[in-house]
Amino acid sequence: MSDPHHESPSVLHQLNQCNRRLERLLHNLRNEHNAEGEIREIAADVIHAVALNPDVALACIFLSQINGTYAVRHCIETAVVTVVIARSTQMSASSTLTVTAAALTMNVGMLRHHENFQSKTAPLNSEEMAIVRRHPEESADMLRCVGVDDDDWISCVLMHHENDGGSGYPAGIASPEVTLNAKLLSFADRYCAQVSARNYRKSILPSLALRNLIEDKAAPVDPHLAGCFQRELGDFPPGCLVKLEGGEIGVVSRRQGCSSGLQVHYLRDAAGAMLSPAQPRCIHTGLGGITEGLSEDQAATRFSMKQIWGMQASL
Repeated sequence: MSDPHHESPSVLHQLNQCNRRLERLLHNLRNEHNAEGEIREIAADVIHAVALNPDVALACIFLSQINGTYAVRHCIETAVVTVVIARSTQMSASSTLTVTAAALTMNVGMLRHHENFQSKTAPLNSEEMAIVRRHPEESADMLRCVGVDDDDWISCVLMHHENDGGSGYPAGIASPEVTLNAKLLSFADRYCAQVSARNYRKSILPSLALRNLIEDKAAPVDPHLAGCFQRELGDFPPGCLVKLEGGEIGVVSRRQGCSSGLQVHYLRDAAGAMLSPAQPRCIHTGLGGITEGLSEDQAATRFSMKQIWGMQASL
């Protein structure tokens, strides 16, 4: 008899393994003998997890299923979004691996400060802001110290807070010097920061996060990348909780960019009764069946990812 676990490896399990490995590696980076090789291995595993099922990989972000500290979890989530967009642009395998490795290591220079920043209820003071503005350079320096000499990787880390207008940091570099890969990493970083819950605030709905970034005049995003994000993730990416025209509550289980169309699994009927098992519904004509995205509190429902996506979302 065939082994169903072998046939359908769990994307969620693999991403959580990547998170645990990355946590250990980053906290002990200066003592690692093969840091570059190990980071590339983790990056390759993230890419493989996304290739297995991009919808499950994305849903792990929006349903807060990747365990660990925020500082490292955010890097894994940014890497997932980066890979989804890279795949949609037919980026080469080598470039995809490089930008994924950059996503995993973009904040290593302020890792020891990151969790403290998350627990603050007041705005960062000037000294703390200086740490934030230095972290791309410190991250790049740390990577060079452990033997990373890939110029594309280092430039992505250095420039992931720069923007075309020159108002970013640490160097205020402007277009056209800011590379497309750095722009992709920046977009994914900022997007994931908004859709993930923090100690001091709740997560922002994906539709609002995307609109915030696209309409941000202070740090305008690349129009081509904005189009990719709108096409691949849209307002209602997998894992997004939604209300339907009939009053039902559901979770998006397949992206709008898929050839079969956006799909929603029902969780509650219009009267509020739980549906078990969750019932899928395909929405083939745009987003006509969805009226709004919902927060977890608004949806007021609990379910396991495995219930929606099967073994590929098992713990």
